[in-house]
Amino acid sequence: MGWSCGIVGLPNVGKSTLFNALTATQAAEAANYPFCTIEPNIGRVAVPDRRLEICAGLAGSAKIVPTQLEFVDIAGLARGAAQGQGLGNQFLAHIREVEAILHVVRCFEDENVAHVEGSVDPIRDAEIVETELLLADLESLERRAPLLDKRARGRDDEAKAEAELVGSVLAALREGVPAHRVPLDPERRKALPLFQLLTAKSVLYVANVEEKSAASGNRWSEALSRFALSHGAACVIISAEIEAQLALLDDDERAQYLATLGLEETGLSRVIRAGYRLLDLITFFTVGPKEAHAWTIARGTKAREAAGKVHSDFERGFIRAEAIAYDDFVAHGGEQGAREKGRMRLEGADYVVEDGDILHFRFNV
Repeated sequence: MGWSCGIVGLPNVGKSTLFNALTATQAAEAANYPFCTIEPNIGRVAVPDRRLEICAGLAGSAKIVPTQLEFVDIAGLARGAAQGQGLGNQFLAHIREVEAILHVVRCFEDENVAHVEGSVDPIRDAEIVETELLLADLESLERRAPLLDKRARGRDDEAKAEAELVGSVLAALREGVPAHRVPLDPERRKALPLFQLLTAKSVLYVANVEEKSAASGNRWSEALSRFALSHGAACVIISAEIEAQLALLDDDERAQYLATLGLEETGLSRVIRAGYRLLDLITFFTVGPKEAHAWTIARGTKAREAAGKVHSDFERGFIRAEAIAYDDFVAHGGEQGAREKGRMRLEGADYVVEDGDILHFRFNV
């Protein structure tokens, strides 16, 4: 699977409508009242990648298996969620389980859709949710800190390192700085996932606009984009209502409808591309006559770890990887042509996988 993304935001901002559209299902109830989503709905979508189809065609693959993106539709947060208001504890727990946060913010006016805060103000709304996540992290670390300090005094080196990390993050949280913006060296940052901090997760803001603003945005989406940039995050403009309509159309109708709106691609495609950039993800392929398969990994992943994405035995018994760059695979008509032209390389366990690599793993267990 590619990555998992939790859709969060205040009630009635369009989260469930967007979820239904992105996953092309009606799994989540979209209704004009708070907390219409109680348990998180989960949907998986295939990540479109033209390269996979081309590789499959050259290899005569009987089956195409794209990598997938998982969306988790989490019920609306509200003021006081960190203290358990509005079923807050339950919803915050769901957020801890995802890799990234898709924060939907209302950037449209509609007198027929109630706003939990009484008016449209995307910056205020974004800050409400961010504050609740920050307060939840603060409470979590303040409970952990005394135990870690006690262990650190007992000459537990691991506990000492963790206590120092928690101290740094706690100080930042108390100043209103989320964990992902705390300056840490790479080694300490790698340890952050141990604490399941909500504010350590990457955030992609979604400005949910009305139909007429889908192509160019509006003043509210512009304000949200500036807010996201100042917080080291990305922002995508989407009209959830348009995405819901697109989900009901076939490919040709969808392309025509997008063209009439001045859009080149669906919101899903924009979300996927922005998410891959935000999380610094890449794709490699395994290609053969039986199937062509896409796999998502973090940039910088080495060959042995990439092999483990395909099967744990591949990682455990890794011998080497046969690698062909995508451009070489296409230019020479597939694997055989690339081999004959000397474009297939034998790479060891420490080889850093490149985006688009076609890999074949040799292993022995």
